[in-house]
Amino acid sequence: MNESRRGFVKKAALVGAIGATGVVSVQASASGSKGSNGVVKGKSPKKEITYTKTQAWEDYYKSAL
Repeated sequence: MNESRRGFVKKAALVGAIGATGVVSVQASASGSKGSNGVVKGKSPKKEITYTKTQAWEDYYKSAL
């Protein structure tokens, strides 16, 4: 009876570890496929545009002053 308990605990621990590894890998791959939201990634220098001059911004800045 003691051996069957040990076997069960070993198998449960192994299944839990494999399951945790699978969840982590799925989350890592899912986070890489999401949009970058304007964040520049890569090695080459890129120009990041954070502001474009529009009439809406002009109205906002005029009203803020």
